[in-house]
Amino acid sequence: MAINWKGVFPAVTTKFTSNDSLDLALFTKNIEAQIAAGVNGIILGGTLGESSVLTNAEKEILVKETVKVVNGKIPVVINIAEGSTSVAIQCAKDAENWGAKGLMLLPPMRYKSDHRETVQYFKDIAASTSLPIMIYNNPVDYKIEVTIDMFSELASVPNIQAVKESTRDITNVTRMRNKFGDRFSILCGVDTLALEELLVGADGWVAGLVCAFPAETVAVYKLAKAGKIAEATEIYRWFMPLLELDIHPKLVQYIKFAEAKAGIGSETVRKPRLIIEGEERKRIESIIDTGLKNRPTLPEFHSL
Repeated sequence: MAINWKGVFPAVTTKFTSNDSLDLALFTKNIEAQIAAGVNGIILGGTLGESSVLTNAEKEILVKETVKVVNGKIPVVINIAEGSTSVAIQCAKDAENWGAKGLMLLPPMRYKSDHRETVQYFKDIAASTSLPIMIYNNPVDYKIEVTIDMFSELASVPNIQAVKESTRDITNVTRMRNKFGDRFSILCGVDTLALEELLVGADGWVAGLVCAFPAETVAVYKLAKAGKIAEATEIYRWFMPLLELDIHPKLVQYIKFAEAKAGIGSETVRKPRLIIEGEERKRIESIIDTGLKNRPTLPEFHSL
């Protein structure tokens, strides 16, 4: 399956049971809710998916289970976040063997690579696989910016096709368009900037709160792209206090709390993360409960 890097791509959470094993029943329930809402792909093992604490065997199970659930309707993409080029290459080969249809690729972990090293890292991994690749550009959290000059060098690599734009600089969308036209698909990777980036030319949205609110997320995307800006803005303004849960170091705990409240997930996280408690819990619960209480009636958006 070739990937059309447009639309809403949920960066899904990984569901765990109380004894710290994969909760595939709950995981499947959430994936099915995403498909019903009309998402365009599923991303596994990202920051929100607690990638750093998943074993390779668990990643294999998640990919194969998701491939089975989506049943060819939408592509399954897995994130690669490794410190070694050789390990990242093996991850890419594994992903292809497991049935993934695309990769999301971070710069090297732990070591802060320079321009030349970062570009070579991406090129080496791309050369090892036939899968299409989306570069995850998140210098805020991962301390390496994939610059316009780097993308100029990567433009000759055919399977590097998209960027998850998480620099938190909306003008970067315009810079990419001015420099490369449509060579790279651009997907917003920061929930609180999604509508703004969609309106200045982003092709899609790698979303976080979609895990708890799939229909509302897809509605904002489709309404915006259909030119129904007022309708999209009304939903987006309701959504913003919830979307802000995505830009906190505890985004995993916060978004899982929202999933549980929405009935399509659980709060269970893998240590060293812990479920939130005390005043922090009360504050986040108030935000989620207010959002659920005032959940908007959505206009028809599936046919847009």
